[in-house]
Amino acid sequence: MVFDFALILTIATLFTGVVWLFDVLVLRSRRAAADASANEPVLVEYCRTFFPVILVVLLVRSFLFEPFRIPSDSMMPTLLDGDFIFVNKYAYGIRLPVLNKKIVEIDEPERGDVVVFRLPANPNTNYIKRVIGLPGDRIVYSANRLYINGELMPTNMRGAYREYGYEANLVEESLGDIEHELLLQPQRYSREGEWQVPVGHYFVMGDNRNNSRDSRFPGVGTIPESQLVGRAVRIWMNWNFPEDGPLWNRVGEKIR
Repeated sequence: MVFDFALILTIATLFTGVVWLFDVLVLRSRRAAADASANEPVLVEYCRTFFPVILVVLLVRSFLFEPFRIPSDSMMPTLLDGDFIFVNKYAYGIRLPVLNKKIVEIDEPERGDVVVFRLPANPNTNYIKRVIGLPGDRIVYSANRLYINGELMPTNMRGAYREYGYEANLVEESLGDIEHELLLQPQRYSREGEWQVPVGHYFVMGDNRNNSRDSRFPGVGTIPESQLVGRAVRIWMNWNFPEDGPLWNRVGEKIR
């Protein structure tokens, strides 16, 4: 069963708020008229206590920042399996919770942004990847090299990567003014091809290029702007429980 946490929070906020408000406007005066010493009902007490807490959580999670956990190594070396991150929910506009309708335009994704999005084929599943192609771009990926609108993106070999039980080549790639690290395993298959990014869509790829299910694959494809959740901004914890203990050196690391 899939739980929509935003829907649960919204329902909980409405229920506790309505119960508390109804008590303030109607029931409280009736209790006082009948028996001035009557105690507040337990349900009302709980709703009065929890309503402000749930409301604050709903507002922060819906409009400011939402925590996510990285469940795979598709974004290595930028993000590791077990990283807990904060996602800026207002970076690309403010949306209503549950309805996901944008009500305030703020900014648009830029090439190189690390974004969380809802998988178009299954909106209950969240993915995290890096924005490679903007609306209208032509993307070519061949022999582990990336071309955008016919221009080869510069890379710089940084040497061998042997960390966290992983072996690959560490490469620095430039996406215009944005430089980021990625992993390549030349001996492994990497999906190649050419794609045209439709208007209102974005082409995304994982930094672990040979081990990422991203826009190169039919099951993902280009991502509609409406499915963007927000921009990943910072790691607040890493704990791949129960296999490993916390990696304290990643706490507070900015996501680039």
